[in-house]
Amino acid sequence: MTERVSPATELAAALQPLLQRIGAVVVDDEPQADDVPITLHGTTIHVRVLDEHDLSDGLARLIQTVEQELGGRLSELPRAEKQHAVRLLEERGAFEMRRSAETVAEAMGMSRFTIYNYLNRVRG
Repeated sequence: MTERVSPATELAAALQPLLQRIGAVVVDDEPQADDVPITLHGTTIHVRVLDEHDLSDGLARLIQTVEQELGGRLSELPRAEKQHAVRLLEERGAFEMRRSAETVAEAMGMSRFTIYNYLNRVRG
């Protein structure tokens, strides 16, 4: 007989890659004021960003991970690799963060306008 997994456990498991990326955990105890409630189909879990992390650090870590994967600083990559980097960052949710286009543009040594052009191609 297969054991039924609770909706809260299922939701927490689905979010686990994101939570690891931003340095957060699902809390089982009483939620605190800064915890983020996430509700899906009537099931709510609470997420806490750990003290040593904050969400702005998440984008820096994403950029660093992509730089490691592509073998160099984003600003030093050729155009095609920069476009690939934008695709990777988009796939990983980097552009959901506030002011992320500006941060990525600065890391790549290009304009925000160019980042948005690359994003339009990725999303198109």
